[in-house]
Amino acid sequence: MSDAKSILIVEDEAMIGMMLEDYLDALGYRLHAVAASVDEACAHAREGGFDAALVDCNLQGEKSWPVADILAERGVPFIFATGGMADDLPSGHADRPTLAKPFTIGAVERALGKILAE
Repeated sequence: MSDAKSILIVEDEAMIGMMLEDYLDALGYRLHAVAASVDEACAHAREGGFDAALVDCNLQGEKSWPVADILAERGVPFIFATGGMADDLPSGHADRPTLAKPFTIGAVERALGKILAE
């Protein structure tokens, strides 16, 4: 499956990161990396090398907007993951697709399918 799309997961909760990793595997995607902090995620975003990203809005109490800005600049499609705390997306990203936690494999599949089909 060398043509599998690779996905960057930006998530600070290890359990959720591992669950998403399992989902990607089951759905035929490759995991690029799991970034647990804004700094780490920004570094991956600048480096590139992946097809899409799943970005948690809150990382260790920090908003992940800088990560979103870099991905948007580079034209990398991404999905925001929200804890349902009505994370107010910044206006520049208000039209981005969002996934509410808790995730289901079906929701992840649909969201990724949608952004990767564009």
